[in-house]
Amino acid sequence: MRLETAAIHQGQEPEPHTGAVIPPIYATSTFAQFAPGDTRGYDYTRSGNPNFTNLEQTLSALDRAKFATVFASGMAAISAIVSTLKTGSHVVAEENVYGCTYRLFDRVFEKFGVYVTYLDFANSANIAKIADLAPDLVWIESPTNPMLKVLDIAAISAVAKSANARLVVDNTFASPYFQSPLELGANVCVTSTTKYINGHSDCLGGLVTTNDPDWYEKMVFAQKAIGLNPSPFDTWLIQRGVKTLAVRMAQHATNALAFASHLEQDAQVNWVRYPFLASHPQHELAKRQMRGGSGIVTMEIDRDLTEIRECLGKFRYFALAESLGGVESLICHPASMTHASIPQSEREKVGITNGLIRFSVGIEAVEDLIADFVTAFQPY
Repeated sequence: MRLETAAIHQGQEPEPHTGAVIPPIYATSTFAQFAPGDTRGYDYTRSGNPNFTNLEQTLSALDRAKFATVFASGMAAISAIVSTLKTGSHVVAEENVYGCTYRLFDRVFEKFGVYVTYLDFANSANIAKIADLAPDLVWIESPTNPMLKVLDIAAISAVAKSANARLVVDNTFASPYFQSPLELGANVCVTSTTKYINGHSDCLGGLVTTNDPDWYEKMVFAQKAIGLNPSPFDTWLIQRGVKTLAVRMAQHATNALAFASHLEQDAQVNWVRYPFLASHPQHELAKRQMRGGSGIVTMEIDRDLTEIRECLGKFRYFALAESLGGVESLICHPASMTHASIPQSEREKVGITNGLIRFSVGIEAVEDLIADFVTAFQPY
């Protein structure tokens, strides 16, 4: 079953009792049992619900995985993975990680004795260091947030495996439509389903997929024991949204490439990052590893912070907002928004300056989006 078909049909058989083509929302906290421990497959929604099952069947097919576990948010999914560590555990992570991932390691798990080493994995020499560091987990995003670095998942996986480390790949920016980390050697794939998989900016969700039954059991345990489960309504909304994943992602990528190409021609712009632009530092790797460039574009512009803030308020179609991946276009200033929790020195070390702006390019007419940028960032 191809992705386009699986997104609509996998886990979405008509409801057996009524024939409803769209399975209902099972808005219940608990389930009646025949006898103690003798259930119809469910006992309490924190440990399972038919809406969770339906969505997990769909998303495991899309990620080409044997197992999937859904969570209340992307950060809940990340927390579930990190909760498997113990005092003294070592994580080697890409230096440009999502700000909330950095904060989780720095402000929560560090005090329990989990420590992290950050490396620039776009530099192949740093991939080799994994073997010497012998971590418990290797943690990467590709493309990264917000610098859009494309990392060699297969190469990192091979070194991690030799060091008996497990590789976790955050696939949020690419989505399963454009990238399959498990097929490239990752042990665990984590995704914020809030973003492209849902695609409508109306609910939160997270996902962990794997082919390893031990990791799956750990995720099911975390979902129940820590209370990281989503709501039936949110999983139903994500199930609805994922049906159009293929058509949305194709348009996101088409628009983003055209938008990025326009930015490259603007004299005010210092540089533009988009994986499928020929100017991207890892363009050839992106073409080998990804099936398209997805919908995020990052640029650095030659304006001071006061001017940038003024310009960000002039957009008509790009809403200034956190998050990404919805059908509508969003604009974000990472240094003061998504990555504000990272110390300034660390932000600037990886390139997140005050002049950096991230665009989540939606599926509107790209001509309108380009005109919106031109109006907001009129030359001096």
